[in-house]
Amino acid sequence: MTQEERFSERLRAAAEPDWTAAVTHRFTRELMAGTIAPDIMARYLVQDHRFLDPFLMLLGAAMATSDRFESRLRLARFAGLVAGEENTYFERAFEALGVSPAEREATPDTAATSGFQAIMREAAERRSYAAALSVLTVAEWLYLDWASRAPQPLPGDFVHREWITLHDNPGFRDFVAFLRSELDRVGPEHHALCEDLFRRAVALERAFFEAAYGAEAS
Repeated sequence: MTQEERFSERLRAAAEPDWTAAVTHRFTRELMAGTIAPDIMARYLVQDHRFLDPFLMLLGAAMATSDRFESRLRLARFAGLVAGEENTYFERAFEALGVSPAEREATPDTAATSGFQAIMREAAERRSYAAALSVLTVAEWLYLDWASRAPQPLPGDFVHREWITLHDNPGFRDFVAFLRSELDRVGPEHHALCEDLFRRAVALERAFFEAAYGAEAS
């Protein structure tokens, strides 16, 4: 199957121009350059940390609805990384940026945060492996796409550097390849559902980067 024929690639193409706008967004450019303002990075991370709970729920739904034991094992291993290594990064980053637990608690969700939480829960509640994969693939593949563009050397500040390397390392690339192959395998039978969820998720990713600068997309 060629790149052009892959179902996941057709979904990505259908999500333009939002996909390219997200992976080349001002946020990703400034993050990779190490020039992003601390208050912008803090605002972004406070909101992004709130995805952990619904994201783990979505991973659980994918595990529950997968038709292959090997796939469930792969998803379970990734869930462990999210709950461990990635969550630890957040705590270290909040401390470095001076964001207290009270400040995090008092900060309301942006519209983009609420929207992405909602689509993750929607995909989980459909009890459909294809639906879960559609949103999971956006969440991980889009991040690999922008992180893999980072020039060397990476920024010196660990808050910037480790957010990039969490989303561009051999294990993460392999996991994105797994998600895409699974979506290629089970998605075509549910084309309309997958395309709807995929396109909405990409638009929300773009809006989420905008929200880091205090701009709520309509």
